[in-house]
Amino acid sequence: MDARSLVIRDDLATARENSWDRLASPGTWWTGPERIAIAAETRRATNCALCRARKEALSPFVIDGAHDGGGELPDNIVEVIHRIRTDSGRLRKAWFDEALASGLTDTGYVEIVGIIATIAGLDTFDRAIGLPLRPLPATKPGEPSRRRPRAARKTLAWVDTLADEDAAKEDPNPYPDLEPVNVHRAMSLVPAEVAGFFELDQALYLPQAAIRDLENEYRALTHSQLELIASRVAALNQCLY
Repeated sequence: MDARSLVIRDDLATARENSWDRLASPGTWWTGPERIAIAAETRRATNCALCRARKEALSPFVIDGAHDGGGELPDNIVEVIHRIRTDSGRLRKAWFDEALASGLTDTGYVEIVGIIATIAGLDTFDRAIGLPLRPLPATKPGEPSRRRPRAARKTLAWVDTLADEDAAKEDPNPYPDLEPVNVHRAMSLVPAEVAGFFELDQALYLPQAAIRDLENEYRALTHSQLELIASRVAALNQCLY
């Protein structure tokens, strides 16, 4: 089938367009140009010679070298982007601590994770239906909001997270339509990334309320088929949340 003849569901088409728009807009801690530079670096990581060598090594920490970066971002940010995109299952706390010691903030780190997850999801969908990678959008002006949830604290992750029961009235709500479970809490230090990424995630996968509604099917694939694919991908990516 010619990919150009495919019809994309309205909710999925809307979520994709919203995600592209969000990538180009000022975030919570990064500007629009910085967010697009992070997205571009995420794409470069998949063809990086150093990342390939590290991926093939018994330990990625025994391979030194320079990433095939685009020159738009500092080396410490490029290292974080490439490692998260290509070998996230073997990250360790000492590596994360080194990233923060290099000048990256924990909030900036979480927003990078959200950008990587978003562009990876968008690009994977396009490849799956036979479309070429979409050009990255033009950036939008403006400054990041730089609003950190006051009630975020260290509990279950390397970074602070915001539990639903801890959120203060002035804190942004990371869970407007989501359960505050671990997979959603992971990026809650930057609530906008939770809301934005999971808008796309639910359109690609299932709405929150539909996941446990086993009496009804909401997609062309059944719950069992979706979970088989999700479990296989999680195992391949060493997803340990």
